Amino acid sequence: MTNSESTAKSQNVSRWELRELVRSQLQALLEQENFRGAKALLVPVQPADIAEAIEGLPDTMQGIAFRLLPKNEAIEVYENLDSTVQQALIEDFKRQDLIDIVDKMSPDDRARLFDELPAKIVRRLLEQLSLQERQATALLLGYEAQTAGRIMTPEYVALKENWTVERALDHIRAQADLSETVYYLFVTNYARQLTGILSLRQLVISRPEQTIGEVMTREVVSAHTGDDQEDIARMIQRYDFLAVPVVDTEDRLVGIITVDDVIDILEAEATEDIYALGGLQSGGDNYFQSNLIDVARKRVVWLSVLLLTNTVTTAVIRSQEDIFEKVVVLASFIPLLIGTGGNVGAQSSTVVIRGLNTDEIQLKDSMQVIRREAIAGAFLGLMLGLVVTLWAYFLQGGTESALPVAITIGISLFGISVLASSAGAVLPFLFQSLKLDPALMSAPFITTVVDVLGVLLYLNLARYILGL
Repeated sequence: MTNSESTAKSQNVSRWELRELVRSQLQALLEQENFRGAKALLVPVQPADIAEAIEGLPDTMQGIAFRLLPKNEAIEVYENLDSTVQQALIEDFKRQDLIDIVDKMSPDDRARLFDELPAKIVRRLLEQLSLQERQATALLLGYEAQTAGRIMTPEYVALKENWTVERALDHIRAQADLSETVYYLFVTNYARQLTGILSLRQLVISRPEQTIGEVMTREVVSAHTGDDQEDIARMIQRYDFLAVPVVDTEDRLVGIITVDDVIDILEAEATEDIYALGGLQSGGDNYFQSNLIDVARKRVVWLSVLLLTNTVTTAVIRSQEDIFEKVVVLASFIPLLIGTGGNVGAQSSTVVIRGLNTDEIQLKDSMQVIRREAIAGAFLGLMLGLVVTLWAYFLQGGTESALPVAITIGISLFGISVLASSAGAVLPFLFQSLKLDPALMSAPFITTVVDVLGVLLYLNLARYILGL
């Protein structure tokens, strides 16, 4: 046990604190050029934690730390590194060092790396790979990005129905090191078409003389190469799979997708949705490692749309200037009303967008969901409206002339709440029906729409109730 792990256990620190401790000790040892001590420090540390420790080092030290790793461990650590660090190491490596690592990566991880690299480097690396690995990588790169074909691995164990259990076990022993997983075993016919599946547990508890056809399950849930990666993630989540087989248009087994790949997909999809909810365009890049010019370019698109939309609010207010000339106090409550309306709308859009993205609700449920959100908005408006009416009345000194203004504000808030919650539910469904990502109908956009409609409602109610 290393000093870092002993200290961590004695202090009962979190995994994050342990990784930070490893990083700081690793950096100190490298600064002292104590490479033997740095190598010993990393021996008991998990590859994923080593990857994070290397990512936290200064750029000049990352290549040095990586070269201290044994070759077998270096492959797994490299697969866990951020793509920007992978690219930096590629430029720093000697060619043979690089080829040895890339050649031994799993094909799906290698394909993801190649997606991030310039085409010139990819061509050079492909030429240096072994024939088998080059063919496996070319297969994956031939499918569209973010599809099952692109993220699958062609490294799996395939069995035949007429094999005995004993023969199958011998085959697994021979192929285990070359396969992504042996917990799920797939059965194919002479044309490589998927005919069944069984678990390693089923195989082990079966009698040696039984055939695979007698113990396998013929009802197989599979994915197609063109299926969206997010649909695959939901499939594995729904059925609690460790891996799902992927077939082509002729039902031939071409690869598998494992649960560890799905975790990466879910994280990426969640990040993309969160960015969209904030009115940002991620483009699949790491936001905090992007060029500032690119960051500004991605953010300015939605901000420009919102800016133009907000000019409509300004136009509405300018068209009702006569009301403010007669009752100036009405202007002071506009931020309160549109701010509350925007918050109510953002809450409704958030729950609806999340429900659509997780398939908890469908397009066919739209009327029921919209009605539910409208009723919720009415309850919120009633509660908030009563509070604001009293607050507005006392803010104006509690005079008799203050009562109509307070009532106007309270009724307006009620109407804006209903309007905002309804709009927050309707607009994501509208985007879904247009085959667009509901997350694009983000909180900033909902807020801006509610601002325009809320101000229009407020000023027209004021004109009616106050007789202006």
